[in-house]
Amino acid sequence: MRFAHNSERQFAKLLDFYAITWEYEPRTFVLERDAEGNPQQAFSPDFYLPAYDLFIEITTLNQKLVTKKNRKARRLEELYGVKVRVLYQRDYLQLLVKYGLELPSQLEPRGPGGDPPGSTSARRMRQGDGGSPAGTAESA
Repeated sequence: MRFAHNSERQFAKLLDFYAITWEYEPRTFVLERDAEGNPQQAFSPDFYLPAYDLFIEITTLNQKLVTKKNRKARRLEELYGVKVRVLYQRDYLQLLVKYGLELPSQLEPRGPGGDPPGSTSARRMRQGDGGSPAGTAESA
């Protein structure tokens, strides 16, 4: 299966390990239509977990999009009555640390001096000692 981002691939591996059935971007929900009824805004959550009747959206790359994704998730719940959980960058990093998975290259931590991934500061981040990454939003 081809995923849009490495973070989604790793999340799928974690779900597979725990034998949690999932579907990848199974549905696109129209959130807004124009006066003629044409779709103007839509949302395709990354995962659907049928056993939990839950959609999961992972947002790890551009934290500036968090507000927009939160708004879409709330709108999706309002219009369709479905459950949506947004996993933020810090939530995702905590999962990686907890289950010993590799950090995606785009999330490799950098120390104050631009330390490479094998540096002491990067190892501390992978071990959960580096604190929350800057720019993450609070989870709802």
